[in-house]
Amino acid sequence: MFDAAPQDLVLTILGAHLRPRERTTVWSGGLVALLGEFGSTPGAARVALTRLVQRDLLERVRDGRMVHYRVTPRAAAVLAEGDRRIFTLGTRSGAPGQWTVLWHAIPEDQRLARARLVRRLRFLGFGSVQDGTWLAPYDRAEEVAALLADLGVTAHAGVLVGAPAAVPRFADFISRVWDLAALERRYRDFVTDFSGRPAADPATAFGLRVRLTHTYRQFALLDPELPEDLVPPPPHRAAAVELFHTAYPALAEQAQRHFDGAMTP
Repeated sequence: MFDAAPQDLVLTILGAHLRPRERTTVWSGGLVALLGEFGSTPGAARVALTRLVQRDLLERVRDGRMVHYRVTPRAAAVLAEGDRRIFTLGTRSGAPGQWTVLWHAIPEDQRLARARLVRRLRFLGFGSVQDGTWLAPYDRAEEVAALLADLGVTAHAGVLVGAPAAVPRFADFISRVWDLAALERRYRDFVTDFSGRPAADPATAFGLRVRLTHTYRQFALLDPELPEDLVPPPPHRAAAVELFHTAYPALAEQAQRHFDGAMTP
């Protein structure tokens, strides 16, 4: 069963179908209707849009009595970061043995920035070692520095890049940071669920493409792309990556037609 929060679905829908992102407005009624195709009530859909405005991810634009939304610069940056992550999944490389550790102690009066930091660290492939301590393979110092600066929390964080000791065995520690068995099951299920699914019409193509993208996007949160000399890659990752890169563009034309039709009042 496909289960996704309406706010997340809005970002998936706009990320996949809105170009250019920042300068284009979309009709609120169209977004509500599209969310309804995934089971959201009109009330829940409008609440989700309001919360995205409060999170500075959407901006309301009035045109007479009509309400439209525009992606904010912050949301456009998040979506661009997401594109880089999901479209390069499975291709990361870096200096062997290099790992990045981030510590943060963000004060309570900046808890919104702290929550945003946690979400984006997970999307960049970091795993939580314990509260306030995050780990990722390779040298990620530049990425992390840019993220901390963007959120205004540089003064409350520290970053270390280095190599783990040979003893105790680092691969055993990694299994406590990331659930690699669960990750492989999700890759396997993705391949099973989306292989050979036809899209006979624009509405079907749109629904399938959104589900495909939203499900695949979760791998950016779950897969740290660990060095293969330390941990073998998930067996079904390569098949999942190939499937996504084949199906996503194949469904684009019909899915875009359905999205554009919904945006016409």
